[in-house]
Order: sequence, then C-alpha cells, then structure tokens
Amino acid sequence: MLYGRSSELNQLSDLVQRGIAGTGGALLVRGEAGIGKTALLQAVRDTAVAQGCRVLSALGVQSEASVPFAGLHQLLNPVFPDHVGLLTGRQREALYAAFGMAHSPSPEMFSVGLASLELISGFAEESPVVLLIDDAQWIDGPSSEVLAFLARRLEAERAVMLLAVRDGHDTVFQNAGLPELALPALDEDAATKLLTTHAPGLSPLVRQRLLTEAAGNPLALVELPTTLDDGEVPQTVLPWLPTTRRLERSFLVRAATLPGRTRALLLIAAADDQGDLAEILRASTLLEGQDIAVDSLEPAVTAGLVELSGHEIRFRHPLIRSAVYHAATPKRRLAAHAALAATLSAHQERRAWHRAAAASGPDDSVALDLEAAAAKALLRGAPGAAAEALRQAALLSSADTHRGRLLLRSAEINFDLGNADLARRQLAEAQSARLETVERLRLTLWAEALNEESWFTPERVRVFADVADQLADAEKDGAALALRALWPLSIGCWYGNPSAETRAMVVKTARRLQRSDNDPMVLSVAACADPVEEAAWVIAETTRLPADAVSDPVEQHALGASLTAVWAYDLSWPYLCAAVDGLRRQGRIGLLGEALASQAWAAIPLGKHRLARSAADEARRLSRDTGRTRWAYVADLALAALESERGEPDKASSLIQATEAELLSVGAQSILGFAQIARARHAIVNNQHHEAFEQLSRVLDPSDVTYHPFVGYMGMADLIEAAAHLGRDDEAARHLARLDALAERTNAPYLTAMATYARPLVASDDQAEALFQQALESRLLSSWPFHRARLLLAHGRWLRRRRRVAEARRPLRSALESFEALGIAAFGQAARAELRAAGETVDGPAPDALDRLTPQELQIAKMAATGMTNREIGAQLFISHRTVGQHLRRIFPKLGITSRGQLHLADLGDD
Repeated sequence: MLYGRSSELNQLSDLVQRGIAGTGGALLVRGEAGIGKTALLQAVRDTAVAQGCRVLSALGVQSEASVPFAGLHQLLNPVFPDHVGLLTGRQREALYAAFGMAHSPSPEMFSVGLASLELISGFAEESPVVLLIDDAQWIDGPSSEVLAFLARRLEAERAVMLLAVRDGHDTVFQNAGLPELALPALDEDAATKLLTTHAPGLSPLVRQRLLTEAAGNPLALVELPTTLDDGEVPQTVLPWLPTTRRLERSFLVRAATLPGRTRALLLIAAADDQGDLAEILRASTLLEGQDIAVDSLEPAVTAGLVELSGHEIRFRHPLIRSAVYHAATPKRRLAAHAALAATLSAHQERRAWHRAAAASGPDDSVALDLEAAAAKALLRGAPGAAAEALRQAALLSSADTHRGRLLLRSAEINFDLGNADLARRQLAEAQSARLETVERLRLTLWAEALNEESWFTPERVRVFADVADQLADAEKDGAALALRALWPLSIGCWYGNPSAETRAMVVKTARRLQRSDNDPMVLSVAACADPVEEAAWVIAETTRLPADAVSDPVEQHALGASLTAVWAYDLSWPYLCAAVDGLRRQGRIGLLGEALASQAWAAIPLGKHRLARSAADEARRLSRDTGRTRWAYVADLALAALESERGEPDKASSLIQATEAELLSVGAQSILGFAQIARARHAIVNNQHHEAFEQLSRVLDPSDVTYHPFVGYMGMADLIEAAAHLGRDDEAARHLARLDALAERTNAPYLTAMATYARPLVASDDQAEALFQQALESRLLSSWPFHRARLLLAHGRWLRRRRRVAEARRPLRSALESFEALGIAAFGQAARAELRAAGETVDGPAPDALDRLTPQELQIAKMAATGMTNREIGAQLFISHRTVGQHLRRIFPKLGITSRGQLHLADLGDD
C-alpha cells in the first residue's frame, strides 16, 4: 500500500488512461533516494496490467551507463524479436546495428529513435503500452537520447512513458521539456501510519526518534526499524548523516551477517550490469576460487536485500547495490570486475569496461580493448559513447604509447558533436604525449581551429594555414580535414567582426586547400569568411557548377547556407532543398534542423512563406530535440517574422521577446540581429515606421550589441522604406546609395532586387512614376514575388495619394491577389484598406483553408497528396505512422474533404 501518495498515483493513473484512449504522453518523476519513486512505478505497473496494458520496463544501473543502447535494449528486448516485422527494412537495420546484432553502417541516433517509436506504436495497436524507466539517471547516454526523443512523440499513441530520476543528477530528461512530478516527503500522518504498519511495537520515544530521522522518507521509515536492537536506536541511525547514508548503513548491517559466499554473490551482482544469474554465479566462482551455487543466494533473499525473478537477480533498491559495492575494499572491487571480465569473453564491449574497472593503473592492453569498444560504439551510432571510451582508454595508457593518439581521436569526435570545450581540454592533455608526425599536425590544426581567444588575427590564420599545408602534403585526406576545420571558423567570421586582413587570409587558405575546380567547400568558406569581397566570385562560380557537382547533403547544406550569407537566396534554394531531402533520408536530424532553419530564412525573401513557416516550425522542434538551441532560436525568429506577416502580432511579439531573452541569457549576441529583423518586420506590418527604422538602424550600428552588417543588409529595403515614410529623405537616400554600391560590388541578386524595389520609394514625384513602372516591368523582381507585391501596394498608395484613384486600383488589386496567394494576410489587409480608400468595394478576406492548418499539418497534407503512406510520411517527419493518421483526421475537415483520396482537390499551394 502507498501511504500519502494517492494524489500522485491518481495523476499517473490519469496518464495511463490517456494512453489507453490513444492520447499518451510522458512524465518525469523526481525525488531523493527512497522517496517512493520505485514504489509508485510498481503501483502504476499493477494498475496498468489489471487494465490490459502491456508494460515494458528498464532499470538504470550505474555500471551499465557506459555501454551504448544497453538501456534501450533492456526496454525493447521483450518485443523486438517477435515484432520486428512492424518495421521497415531500414528501421530494422538501425535497431539491429544499435544493439550490436548486425554490421550495418553506423545509424544516426534518431533513426534508432524513429525505429523504436514505430516498434512501440505498432505494438500498442495490439494493447496499450506503458513504458517504465526507473533510475533513469543511470541509463546510458545514447539510450537516454532515444528515450527523450520517444517521450516527446507519444501524444497520439496508445503509449505512455514514466521516467524516475533521482534528485542531484543532471540528465537529458530534465532538458527535454517533459512535465515533471516532484515527490515530496510524506506528511506526518502518512509517515506515522507507514512506520506503525511496518514496526507496530515501537515505544513512543523510539517511534518519534525514527520519524524525526526518516524525515518523511518512505524507504527510511521501512528499513531503519530493522536495525533496532531490543527496541533501542543503534549507532547506524545517526542524526548528522544524510538519509541516503543512514539507509546504506542499515543495509550493510544486514549484509554483514550473511555467509561469505553470499556476500561474494552480492558484490558480483552489484558490480554486474545485467543481473543474469548464470553470469553472476560463474563470476562469483572465479572470485572465490570455489564453486558457488544458487542456494548461496537464499540468505540475501531472506534478508530482503535482493529478489530472484526467473534467471535475473535484482536488488530491492539501488541504495542496496551502492552500499554493497562501496563497502567492499578497493582490492576486492577490482577483483570482482576482473572476474566479470573473465566471464564475459564473448561480450567485447562489456568485457572492455569491466577490464577497465579492474585495472589498478595504466595498462595498454586494457586501453586497446576500450579502443575496440569505441569502434563498435561508432558502428552502433553512438559517437558520444565512443568518445568517452577513448577518453577512458587514454587514462589507462602511458604518455609514451597510446595516450596522445586516443585523446586526439576523442577530441575529434567531441568536436563533431559540438563539445568544443571538452575537445580543447583533451587536445591540451595530448600535447605532452607521444604522437606520430601526422597526428601532431592534426592536433595542432584542431588546437588552432578551437583557439577562440586568438583566432581572429592574421597571425593565427598564418599558423593555421601553415599547419594545413603540411597536413595536406602529409596525409591523403589532409586537405579535406583542414577544410572541415576551416568551415566552422569561416562561419565565425560571418558572425564575428574580424579585420579585413584576417578574412582575406581565411579565404586564401581555403583556396590553397582546394581539392578540385569549383570545390563547394572552398566556395562555402569564402562566402562566409568575407561576404562582401567574395560574393561576386562565389556567385559566378556557383552558377557554373554542374547540376551534379554537389551530391553530399552535408556539402549541399554548407553551400546553400553559405549562399544565403552572400544574399544569393535564389541560388541557395536548390541546394538547401536538396540538403533537406538528403538529410531527411539519412535520418540526420541535427543537421536537418540547421538546414531547415537556413531554408526558412531563404524562403522569406523568395516569397515562399508557407514553406518557410513549415520549415521554421520543424527546425525549431528538431533543433531542440538535438540540443542545438541556437539554431532553434534562429528558427523561432524566422517564425516570428512570418507570424507578423500572417496578421498574428501577439504571437510574433511573444516569440521575439522570449527568444531575445534566451539569446541574452546564453550570450548569443551574434544572433540578435535576426531578432531586430523580426522586430522590424513586425513594425512595418503594423505601420510603426519609427520603430522599424530604429530596430534596423541598430543592426548597422557598430556600437550596438545587435550589430551585424551582413544581417542588417537583409533589411535594407525595409530601412529605406521606413525612412521614406518618416520623411527622413536624406537618410533614405544615403542608405539607398549604400545598398546600390553593395549590390554592384557583390552582384547579389537579392540586393539588386531590393535596390530596384527601394528606388521609387525615395524618388521625387517627377521621377517616382517612371521608376515604379521600370521596376514592375523588369525581370529583377520576378524571383521576389513578396517584394513585387509590396511594390504594387506602394505604387497604388502613391497613385491614390496623388488623387489618381482610378489608376491606383489596378496595382492595388494585383497586390491583394499576390498577398493572398502567398498567404501574407497582414499585407493583404493593407492592400484591401487601400482599395476601399480608392472607392472599390472589397469583400473581407475569404477563409483560407491552408491558413487553418498548422505548419506540420500542411507538410503532412502535401506529402499525403503525393500518394505517400502514413509510414512513409512518419519516416520523413520523425513521427509515428499513428501520429500521421491523427493529423490527417484533423486536416480533412479543415480542408472540407473526408478522405486522403480527395487531397488532390485541395489547393495546397506550390511552395
């Protein structure tokens, strides 16, 4: 019976009912050791089973935390073999590879996540599923990431997930945005009832002492009375010890009286990571040097320390495992791990970790065993686990053998994972170790690449370039490696403010590393490192690239994003679309989130607003899923600009304010320029031209925290328009001259189009009309329908205010039609108001079915209209087929149809 937990149990039971109804979810249960998390999960298990649910569970074990996907395998193993037919071939391969059951190419972490989601979703169609994860703080890293991925995607499933995490542990689950239930201490009445039930014969004095010492901790209330000696409170109950320590002492009192063979079994079980009875018996026999049979376990079961379920040994509470393990002498613990390693000859990864735990000092053979485990982790799609294995291997190597090489390889993996600080520390540690010539060059290259404090000086670039040249000569792939290191640094140039000399040297270094004519990575580096000087060359070279010159999605993304850096959004578009498709197929959702954010910002000036909204919405979700929060902020700001244009000012303002606060809190000032662009668009839409002028001027002011000229140039047309509306003609003309000069220097199509758009806005009355006509009749705005529609609106407004009302109606009608076709409601309302002012009767905006769809619903509708199945759509969007079906059921009535066969009748836009 659970005392004092009826409210919490009801909350968890309600979640189970939601799962049964097909609207599942997840909940994180937090609390100190012994507070009742395990008991609460057990009560939920009993309730769920009684209601016909299938329960899958996993228990985190501290010694298991280094073995990738061990926790996920524990959770899914009961259903994986028999239900593998629910998965596509690629999904099966991902899980087989993750579990070390096949030698498939390394799967992406979230390909494993999607396969797990489909397995659970398909299994849940037979009966609702309850996933219970206890001691989740000790689940291995790769499994934790997959579980967090699953937890965020159960809303449309007949499945729920409960995760119990001990306080004081930082896990991915706390940052996953999951609802939390914090378990408090029991109140006095509940604590008294629990203590009285388990120890009814206590004297009032002893009972009050135990109530005080237990402090409302249920496990302490149950276990501390077992240490009493003739009704007295022994020294194991000490008031100055934390509850956890007091409990561990009480468990050790019981363990100390057990026979030696039983204590050996308990130590091996505590050091083991599986709980397999046969495995533990074999290792115990090796530890003791004599046969140990299963009957030696009986005293521990009788003492209430462990349970035997089938062929699995489980400690009744993790504190018992911890107490038994840490009570053993260091020598005894090393011997236990050595015995387990000898027992696990057929399990290379687990054996390697137990050998490492058994090592009393440097041991190269153990280090090489861990290096082999790291290689397997990479094959299983767990680079983080591989980097940790290499780090541990380095600790077990001597400086004159393998330490330097292992630290270098771990640092390179951590760099790819975005763990720059850890990579720097590892490179610094490797400096003094022995390295081969090429390894030393690689170390120097990465050390320079990660040296943020001194990077943006010509001297540091010269050092990097010299090392890059040597590496290119010394290693077959040295040039490619150097370019890979140079690429993020060129992005730093775009976001930062280095000298012109530094920018030029970065570009010169990239060109020296060029692997072929029109090398896309060289174009990418040049575009980001020095946009103004290199834009014309990059744009010219890109237009000459053969259609199949860039086939790798990563390089497609790099080139597409870099072309946006030189304002060539139209040229960037095919590369970004190809990158999104390719990264989606490969399941690389971290990079996919980045590519989608880039695609969203490119789509806005191109007038592809509906696609931009879908891309931004997906980018912010995927980027948060993968911990790339800065890209999520970039996507949030794109969405804010779009919400302003859709006539949703409150949503836009809320997004901008929240994102700005986050950017300032994490020190990401370099992204604040995008916030100003979003704020200015919000102001322009609402005819707040003074606000728009102030926000955009800040981005171009070197003394302002938001200063970012390359971002600022994106909003130059808006800045000029705002100045013209405010009567600040001199400033408008000055900014137009600046825009004209930049457009001529860079040949950037967008800048040229913006200058064409802005020129009539600042012209005198005798010149304006000709400039309006010239701009609207030229091809310069054909790729920029949003700005062409805005120019039609401006022309119509200009004509009406000069009392040429009849002439004004035609451009205003065209503007209205364009805005409605593009789904830009706010500007459409402005055009409608101008038409009414011009004397034309205009109906209110017709309800747009597409605008009633969420961004994700629009994506799904478009995919379904092409004939894709729910499973195929789910695989593309990293959601389950059941979630897709739920979305479609909401989409049909919004579009006025009843089945997917009618989707072709709906106008879903041509973005």
